[in-house]
Amino acid sequence: MFKKKVTELLDAALVERPDLFLIDFSINSDNHIKVIIDGDEGVLVEDCIFISRAIEADLDREEEDFSLEVMSAGAASPLTHNRQYKKNLNRNLKVKTSKGEVEGTLTEAAEDAITLTWKAREPKPVGKGKVTVQKEAHIPYKEIVEAKVMIKF
Repeated sequence: MFKKKVTELLDAALVERPDLFLIDFSINSDNHIKVIIDGDEGVLVEDCIFISRAIEADLDREEEDFSLEVMSAGAASPLTHNRQYKKNLNRNLKVKTSKGEVEGTLTEAAEDAITLTWKAREPKPVGKGKVTVQKEAHIPYKEIVEAKVMIKF
């Protein structure tokens, strides 16, 4: 019953703020509520406060003791939602698939797949030496095991 009420409150808050979306939500046996959100334009502290207040406002601690934690998806967290790819266009990603690993710049995030591009050094077709070529990989979402934004300093 408690989980159902919290879920309804969370859903209502996300409907009110369509720029935010849910990454993960859990309630453990001690009634510790954990909500991880992301946004099309990122997540501010104010966004976490909004979600927290929307949930807490209709819960009574006298009826049900709980703790609430609302946070944004971390910079090093894997991408789990298709909307996260769209907001990370033109950033470097490392994508693991069942066939291997690819690292490149995310140039497209379509409905069913992403496109990564990168430069590679390959032997010249004729003669000695190497030449730099532009590579591209079209990866369907269903083949992605894990994708992370590569943060460079």
